[in-house]
Amino acid sequence: MKAMILAAGLGKRMRPLTDHCPKPLLPVAGKPLIVHHLERLARAGINEVVINVSYRAEQIISALGDGSAYQMRIHWSQEDSPLETGGGIQRALPQLGSEPFLLINGDVWCDYLPSASALAEGDLAHLILVDNPDHHPGGDFLLHQGRVTMSGDPRLTFAGISVIRPALVADEPPGAFALAPLLKCAMADQRVSGEHFSGHWVDVGTPERLAELDQHLQFA
Repeated sequence: MKAMILAAGLGKRMRPLTDHCPKPLLPVAGKPLIVHHLERLARAGINEVVINVSYRAEQIISALGDGSAYQMRIHWSQEDSPLETGGGIQRALPQLGSEPFLLINGDVWCDYLPSASALAEGDLAHLILVDNPDHHPGGDFLLHQGRVTMSGDPRLTFAGISVIRPALVADEPPGAFALAPLLKCAMADQRVSGEHFSGHWVDVGTPERLAELDQHLQFA
């Protein structure tokens, strides 16, 4: 299974840290945040990764190169301007191929990665859901008997980690578009599964949460 790391965002919530440094390269426990993803992927046996980049793309490409330093091959999908999640994935499909792939938001940190077998035949996506953090108490979705739906309680938060089938985005018109509406349509068709992960997960979306994660990892 290949993986894709979403790293094309502007990092507005992380300013002023991202005024001169793209968010994926912000240091956490002595290494860039995105390197934690690459190392975890390598440990899971994934050796081919697509990374989409836009804001300060040249800095990210220069820092990571071809991926050989992390025992993997990195393919770069460059966007002149960010294409949002759905558009970014669609742009990268020629590099990802026709099989399901692991999708990771570049601005999360998590102890867990799902396997390719998590995506059942006929499903378009398998989502990792976590307990609702303080900054997102209402959650996103209901998980019931392994299926993810929009309505119902108790709700859980989408971790920004999933296994995706290319067909989810392949037929959309090219350009910038969001992934969330496509996931919601797939949920309505009963084609999205999920699982609850109760371990350590952080949405590294603000300087404060970045600092908290740094402290946690340095003293873990």
